[in-house]
Amino acid sequence: MNSSPAEGALVGQAQAGSARAFSQLVDMHSQAVRAFLRRLTGNWAEADDLAQEVFVAAWQNFARFDRARDLRPWLCGLAYRKFLSSRRAFFRSARRDTEFAREQETIAKPMSDLRLDLAKAMNSLPLEQRAAVALCLAADFSHGEAAETLGIPLGTVKSHVARGRAKLLELLGSDHE
Repeated sequence: MNSSPAEGALVGQAQAGSARAFSQLVDMHSQAVRAFLRRLTGNWAEADDLAQEVFVAAWQNFARFDRARDLRPWLCGLAYRKFLSSRRAFFRSARRDTEFAREQETIAKPMSDLRLDLAKAMNSLPLEQRAAVALCLAADFSHGEAAETLGIPLGTVKSHVARGRAKLLELLGSDHE
């Protein structure tokens, strides 16, 4: 998806140091970034925390953003890298803290059986496959945008999406199609 002329003007203003313009860009893209991270983490609170880190990092590195690129894939690429970093930290942290957070989230926001089944099925996919499915099937990214965001070849994204979709359909069974 190519950015609009209005978005391009905001990018230029933000790169010149306008916090107001950057804030408008955050408003335009925060939902996509948060939704992507929520699908990757399966944890809304963690996803929202990571999204905040993404936008802080984006602001700190915005002068280096190439205006010839689309902003959404760039932001989601930052989000993916923040997710990978947090995942490494997750494995170093205590398991009981993570389990407690999951229990609290489930209590605070109950999901339908289908959403629980889908979340469980998504979490069973390999990481890159889950990321490609989350971007292409749930966030309406093109395969090319997903490839750019994840930093993997286009053919690999297409393969991940096809295999991930097939695996999700298999796991969810015919009564959830």
